[in-house]
Amino acid sequence: MPTVLTTRGLLLDMDGTLVDSDAVVERLWRAWGEAHGVPAERVLAVVHGRQGYATMAELLPERPMEQNHADNARMLAEETRDVDGVVAIPGAHRFLTALETGALPYALVTSADLALATARMTAAGLRLPDIRITAESVGASKPDPEGFLKGAAALGLEPADCVAFEDSAAGITAALGAGMRVVGVGPRAAALGPTVAVPTLEHVTVAPAADGAGLTLTLHPEASGEPGRDRAGDAAGARTQPTTAS
Repeated sequence: MPTVLTTRGLLLDMDGTLVDSDAVVERLWRAWGEAHGVPAERVLAVVHGRQGYATMAELLPERPMEQNHADNARMLAEETRDVDGVVAIPGAHRFLTALETGALPYALVTSADLALATARMTAAGLRLPDIRITAESVGASKPDPEGFLKGAAALGLEPADCVAFEDSAAGITAALGAGMRVVGVGPRAAALGPTVAVPTLEHVTVAPAADGAGLTLTLHPEASGEPGRDRAGDAAGARTQPTTAS
């Protein structure tokens, strides 16, 4: 059965939620782990959803934080250059088009810095939202709720009036900690305690709320069928979704 949520605004994570960057994330972070003697499975268990320095601090707790920040700056530069394999999450084009066409309130809340967010959204063929909270905007990485609280403030909304879209443990924890309902997106999210989980954005319909204030989300958690074919948004955009990136 579908789940219907009414909200005043949306706060959207990027990696794993709008953009599938797993290929490059795993490629670069495996190499980082090998260089620092950290097994790949440990690295990949914590890297998703948080800023690189926070990942490094968890994996190398004895290392000075200034070294983590310097190392993270190098990693960000590598990630920004390497967009090979970065593609849009299924349904992302249609979903964002529906928000833009309806002039519905939403913002990006990502652990990436602006350069990396721009590179990945561009590689995936997605427009970078006008309102965005990036790594430069916050003093604390997810799972701290700061980014989502700032995102709600940027929309002029209370946190409880927002719904967040997330895929990672750090992101879901941050959004719940900010007092928001959370739509979990993708295979990692369902087991992490979101309000509701969907396989992809193809399973989400968005429309203006009946009272004209905010929007209504209809969420289809089931993974079977092709739910995105006749739902809100630009079906043509879905058909032209890139399958490779450079």
